[in-house]
Amino acid sequence: MTVTAALPMDDLLSRGRAVLLGGAVGDALGAPLEFMTAGEIQVKYGRLDEMVGGGWLRLRPGQVTDDTEMTLCVARGIRAAGEWDLRTIAMEFAGWLKSKPIDVGDTCRRGIRNFMLKGALATPLNEWDAGNGALMRMGPVALLPLGDAPLLQLCSLELAHLTHNNPLSDAACATYGRMVQLAMQGASKNRLRREADSLVAAFPTFRFDPYPGLATGYVVDTLQTVCHYFFRSRSFEECVVTTVNQGGDADTTGAIAGGLAGAYYGLQEIPRRWLKKLDRQVAYELGELAVTLLQLSPRFKKES
Repeated sequence: MTVTAALPMDDLLSRGRAVLLGGAVGDALGAPLEFMTAGEIQVKYGRLDEMVGGGWLRLRPGQVTDDTEMTLCVARGIRAAGEWDLRTIAMEFAGWLKSKPIDVGDTCRRGIRNFMLKGALATPLNEWDAGNGALMRMGPVALLPLGDAPLLQLCSLELAHLTHNNPLSDAACATYGRMVQLAMQGASKNRLRREADSLVAAFPTFRFDPYPGLATGYVVDTLQTVCHYFFRSRSFEECVVTTVNQGGDADTTGAIAGGLAGAYYGLQEIPRRWLKKLDRQVAYELGELAVTLLQLSPRFKKES
C-alpha cells in the first residue's frame, strides 16, 4: 500500500483529526434518519443537511450515538496502553456498556458481555455476525498502525473479533482501514477505487456499481452505500449528506462515510456549522485522541 508522495506530518495530523471528527459529524447528522427510507426522508425534510436531532432516539442536535462512543472507547484504550492492547480496549467497552449508553447493537452487546463475564477477547466465528458494528469503530485503527500494513491488518481483525467474527465483516474492516490510510496520505480517488475494487474481486457481494440501493445494518449494504456516495461526490459535505439521506442505518453509514471523507478532503473541508453543533468535550477529545494515536504510529516514530 503506497502513495506517490509523503505528506508533511502536520498535514497527516490534521487529516487524522478529520477522520475521527468526520465520523462524529456523519453520525450526528445521520442519526435522526435511522430506520427511515429515502422516500420518507424526502417527504419530511426534502434533503437533510443540518443537524436537527430527534429521530427514534430523540437526540439533541449534534448528539452522537454508539458509533462515535465506541470509537472513543477504542482510542481511549490505545492511549491508556500507549500501544495496541486489545484487553485495554475491551475494558473501555465494558465501562461504556455499564454506563447504559443511549443505543448499543445486539451483537456488540453480546460480545462485550462475553468479555465481561468470561474475559473472552474474541467471539466465535458466526455466519450471522455480518453487521456493521465492527466497521463503524475502525477510525482509530487506521491511525495507530500508519506505516505498518501488517499491523493494520492485525488490529483491524482483532478489534472486529471482539464482537463480530465473520469473513465479510473482516474484509470490510480491513479494506476500510487501508482506504482511510491511503486517503490520509494523499492518494487519489482512482487509487482508493482500486482498493475497493480489490475487495469486490475477492468478495463479489460487495459490488457497488451499479448501486443496489440498500443502506441497512448489514455490512455489505453499509460499505456499498459508503463507496457509492464517496466515489460520486466532490466534497466532504456532499459525500456525507447524500449518504445519510439514503436512510436505513444512517448514523452508521454517515459515520463511516464521514471518516473516509475526512481522511480524503481534510479537516478544513468539514463544515464548521456541523463541528460547532457537536458537544465541545466530545469534539475536543476526538481531536486530541487522533493526534495521540498518530504520534504512536510507526510513521510518526520514523520521522521524529
